[in-house]
Amino acid sequence: MPIITFSEIIDLIAMTVFVGYIFSDIIPSRRENYDPLAHYRGFDLEGLKFAILATAPAIIVHELAHKFVAVSFGLNAIFYAFYRQTFTLILGALAVLSKLTGFGFMLFVPGYVGISGHGTHLQFALAALAGPLVNLALWLGAWLILKKKMYRKKYYLLLILTSRINMFLFIFNMLPFPGFDGYNFLSNLIKSFA
Repeated sequence: MPIITFSEIIDLIAMTVFVGYIFSDIIPSRRENYDPLAHYRGFDLEGLKFAILATAPAIIVHELAHKFVAVSFGLNAIFYAFYRQTFTLILGALAVLSKLTGFGFMLFVPGYVGISGHGTHLQFALAALAGPLVNLALWLGAWLILKKKMYRKKYYLLLILTSRINMFLFIFNMLPFPGFDGYNFLSNLIKSFA
């Protein structure tokens, strides 16, 4: 069986476009010939591309880290886009509704990795921790590049967004509540030493 299936590739593409769409009006993209009325003229392809570039890598790499760590332990791990589960589909629909109405607050799960198999609690803990650790690395990496001013001016906004998005994803995912990576990590870590 391949490491990534065709179905997972389709789900990754769908999730990427969905996340880009959700954030296309929220994330500012600076352009040379910025036209503030363009938003009212219809679909903004440049805004979509920039939102995808700013948000999707953090989510994709996070989920693939869960998958690859789990697979490396011999566990079954499959990536699913939000529309594969009723609860996450409802959250996705509410995110679209929030975007269309301009409500401003949304909570949704664009994708997740289902992990199963016979592994140790420590293996499940490490698989849960892998995603947030990637966000931590991206957050600190972007922060360091910004601090040391090791970037071209045109990448400044993208680096700021990369830093902030990954900081949020790291902190949010490490919350010790059921359904979060932090809870899965801590509960399995405690069980592995019990």
